[in-house]
Amino acid sequence: MSLKLKVYDVKGSASGDVSVPDGFLNVKNGRQAVQDAVTVHLARRRAGTASTLSKSHVAGSNKKPWRQKGTGRARAGYRQSPVWRGGAVAFGPHPRSYDRKLNKKVMRLAFRRAFADKLNAGEVMLVDNIELGSAKTKEFSGVLNALKAKKPVLVLLGKPDKAVDLASRNMKGVEIALARDAGVFEILKCAQVVITSEGWEIVKGRLSTDSKSKKSDDRKESK
Repeated sequence: MSLKLKVYDVKGSASGDVSVPDGFLNVKNGRQAVQDAVTVHLARRRAGTASTLSKSHVAGSNKKPWRQKGTGRARAGYRQSPVWRGGAVAFGPHPRSYDRKLNKKVMRLAFRRAFADKLNAGEVMLVDNIELGSAKTKEFSGVLNALKAKKPVLVLLGKPDKAVDLASRNMKGVEIALARDAGVFEILKCAQVVITSEGWEIVKGRLSTDSKSKKSDDRKESK
């Protein structure tokens, strides 16, 4: 028996329901794909700007500090030695890219598995539409309170909405994203997913295993 999700309006009243196909819920594979997707996402967030000086970059001449024998001190060949204060750093980090790639099919499977877990846990809510009269935080906060959305909450829109973006940008625990761009990491870290009706149609295309739907799947994460 397929799952039915209630559709709410901005006042929190149920206005209907939507049936979720069993194929969206019964995703047995994909646990490793989810972990790989999160690993790639976190790796891409790393700046990779850590930098240290190797001995070729430390200022100094090649002159021997003192003669090899007879001083009673340990032999020294150059002042840029890593064992000296002000010298080089041995095996230190240098600027690099932490970018990693993941197969598109694996990324799609990861999204399907992550979203299926949210559906089975009852953490997905559909709202008919979110239309704000003005870009005020108080108004958007009232919508989320009426829906009784748990924070952190991820709100998926079908198309960009400037009023929603402006009203939510200083709200803690609220993240706005387009349904076509939402990634595995964003879905996993939220306690509740709120999707507009238009956004749900896009998400259904990403959850479908039909080959025609795969062409528009995971645009953000496949970059």
